[in-house]
Amino acid sequence: MTSEAKGPLAGIRIVELGGVGPVPFCAMLLADLGADIVRIDRPTGYDGGAPVDPRFNLLNRGRRSAALDLKKKEAAVAVLKLVRKADALIEGFRPGVAEKLGVGPDDCLAVNPALVYGRMTGWGQDGPLAQDPGHDISYVALTGVLHSIGIEGGPPTIPLNLAGDFGGGSLYLALGLVSALLESRSSGRGQVIDAAMVDGSASLMTLVYGLRAAGYWNDERGTNRLDSGAPWYSVYETKDGRWLSVGAGEARFWRNTLRVLGLREEDLPDQHDRSRWPELRERFASAFRTRTRDEWCAAAEGQETCMAPVLSLAEAPNHPHLRARATFVEAEGVVQPAPAPRFSRTPGAIQRPPAEPGQHTEEVLADWGFTDEDLAALRATGVTSS
Repeated sequence: MTSEAKGPLAGIRIVELGGVGPVPFCAMLLADLGADIVRIDRPTGYDGGAPVDPRFNLLNRGRRSAALDLKKKEAAVAVLKLVRKADALIEGFRPGVAEKLGVGPDDCLAVNPALVYGRMTGWGQDGPLAQDPGHDISYVALTGVLHSIGIEGGPPTIPLNLAGDFGGGSLYLALGLVSALLESRSSGRGQVIDAAMVDGSASLMTLVYGLRAAGYWNDERGTNRLDSGAPWYSVYETKDGRWLSVGAGEARFWRNTLRVLGLREEDLPDQHDRSRWPELRERFASAFRTRTRDEWCAAAEGQETCMAPVLSLAEAPNHPHLRARATFVEAEGVVQPAPAPRFSRTPGAIQRPPAEPGQHTEEVLADWGFTDEDLAALRATGVTSS
């Protein structure tokens, strides 16, 4: 772990009002890039996420934790004291909750007009569904994402919680936060970011909506070039029951793939004849069943086929390319993805392991300007037990 913050966001101070899923992942990304983040956790600890040993809760890596009971009015005073020295705050409550707690945008901007206030919700701050509960699957279902993923004639395939929570939520909040911080440096004014997972999920589908408008994309999943419909952009089971991915859309990759498979182009249907894709798929499937996954990988190595093995979570960190790039690292005995993206001059780093809720309460509050008297008052009122 690093002794001092490293990364392009070193020197940026952020208050994170603890939650689950998208907000912690956003904060993790920002911490990996050097931001000094204090996570405000519940004094009771467990916050609804996976009930595992905190050291495996990797989304909480990189920042310190202070435990404050936000249901007590004195906690709002403490948060606003932190806000005075912060560049940004991020929260993931339902609309209106932060206001009821006394730490809403108006409260925070009143004490720090330059603050960037990031809000993460599923449905957004307004609209008919704003107060409704939801999960990743809800947001991708409503925006066409879920409908579009799966094999032809089969049910929609759930893309983990990558498209709604993390892709449509965390990444858009992180981009919005950094963009607003950049703008505030010139204007001296803060603003509020309304990052809704439903909005981000829809945004991720921009290419597909464009292709559909052009008449190039069918609304039936599993029938298009990027959704497993095209036999040359799909996955195939190999002799040993494993899987191999193929992405041979371009002419040269198509011909190289045929050469590796031992198939002749003149003996096959035209690559782009959709009516004969089922026939072409069966020819590919039959060929791939003749060798093991790793035998095919060896045969395709250096041949520019865009073939890649479908690796398990256990296998991926040991792939030679990922090892060479240190895409996965081991920190505190836990193998995990390394910080991304990479910077030539100010590289990020895993700043510290995931914290126990409240592990650094007095330490971090003191660092942010709380006096011994302030800390004693917080203990006396039950805002913190540390």
